[in-house]
Amino acid sequence: MAFHYPNGRKYVPAEKSTLEKSKRKNPSYGKRGMTLEDDINDSNQYYLDRGIAVIHKKPTPVQIVQVDYPARSAAVIKEAYFKQASTTDYNGIYKGKYIDFEAKETKNTTSFPFNNFHLHQIEHMRNIIKQRGICFVILRFSTTDELFLLEAKELLVFWERMENGGRKSMTKDEVREKGHRIILGFQPRIDYIKILDNIYQLDSST
Repeated sequence: MAFHYPNGRKYVPAEKSTLEKSKRKNPSYGKRGMTLEDDINDSNQYYLDRGIAVIHKKPTPVQIVQVDYPARSAAVIKEAYFKQASTTDYNGIYKGKYIDFEAKETKNTTSFPFNNFHLHQIEHMRNIIKQRGICFVILRFSTTDELFLLEAKELLVFWERMENGGRKSMTKDEVREKGHRIILGFQPRIDYIKILDNIYQLDSST
């Protein structure tokens, strides 16, 4: 079966590395080699298992273009394309509040380029803010493995600066100043809920 990204490039699944196989055999490897998405998904599962929050990754939409029917009761998908998602990566609910966020990373060490974001995602964040939802982005500087939670309202200020002719990125210093540093932990790996509690003063009565 052939999958393609929105740009037409064929999707080729990565082969299991020797390190990944070793991690299953040797628990001492812990969380080494985890991607940002893996870390967030594990954290969301931790929240769900403990009744803290219900937050899930939105499935990537797929457009099926070729199906074979080898038998009347069977259908085999032969070719499909990953469609470009129209909103953000994650959403859910926490203490009665709607949560919506995007996760992005860059190898840049001094700035976070805006080419990581799509206009439709920015418009979606604006709409969430208008409806008084909690919206933010989790940014990872992969080279230094630094993570920050940046509220969408702050991201929009930098985005609008770009639209008005300013720089096409946020400097790391700006992210540090306006964002909230996330220190990687064990359970949960990325405890963004703790940061939301501090920002919005959420408690069980809200």
